[in-house]
Amino acid sequence: MIYNSADDWMQAAQKRVILFGMSGLGKTYLANMLRGTGDWFHYSVDYRIGTRYMGELIADNAKAHAMQVPFLRELLLSDSIYIGSNITFDNLAPLSTYLGKPGDPERGGLPFDIYRIRQEEHRMAEIAALLDSERFAERAVNLYGHPHFVCDCGGSICEVVDPEDDDDPVLGTLADLGLMIWLKGSDDHRDELIRRFDRAPKPMYYQAEFLLKAWDDYRAETGLPDDKVNPDDFVRWTYARALDHRQPRYAAMAKRGITLSMDDMSGVKDAESFDALIARALDAR
Repeated sequence: MIYNSADDWMQAAQKRVILFGMSGLGKTYLANMLRGTGDWFHYSVDYRIGTRYMGELIADNAKAHAMQVPFLRELLLSDSIYIGSNITFDNLAPLSTYLGKPGDPERGGLPFDIYRIRQEEHRMAEIAALLDSERFAERAVNLYGHPHFVCDCGGSICEVVDPEDDDDPVLGTLADLGLMIWLKGSDDHRDELIRRFDRAPKPMYYQAEFLLKAWDDYRAETGLPDDKVNPDDFVRWTYARALDHRQPRYAAMAKRGITLSMDDMSGVKDAESFDALIARALDAR
């Protein structure tokens, strides 16, 4: 770790943190709060994925749907209209919509082979975006004059790295760059995330081996062929399993840094209280 004690942290001219954990626990909220101080640069990995690495794929997918409408097709072919995604730090819908869900096309599902291709595109994009964090930390200082840097990782980071490999290149880059911080939810948080997901199931990235097993197990359990699977039912069925699959991977990643519980985070209201919490965690490590 680049900060080995509370003194190291509090006296650092440049504070850099890498936030990771389950989506929905407040990583982006915390990063936005720090950015609002004017001293912290917020680097969103998911935003980078959806703009730099998958922006063209997202736009082309939207155009392909628009081309099926004669009125829009004519306007697109004559360059009379422009179609692009309006992705933001707080609205990543264009990215998740492109990822999609597998299953019955009449219910908005994708053929499983196409779905797997998009999953692989996301994996490669996420790795590239994570490695870009080093360059953006330098840009934060040299271009924008922000001394501090927060890397806001997507929930799937643990799926695109090998947490048990001491020589994993992505984790090595991140650990050399800043303080790795696992925002760890409780069982109650897990249950609430599941309830929230059941109400509004969303596309997400899964590790390839986990996804294939989940797909095979779901079809065996339901007896449904690929093209009759209800996409929403499948991702609902998979979600809790995905959370449980990720927990030990997050825990292994956290050995490179510190762990903060959501109870710890409840007292963080500003940059000063965040600094104090990090200092206490480093001394207790």
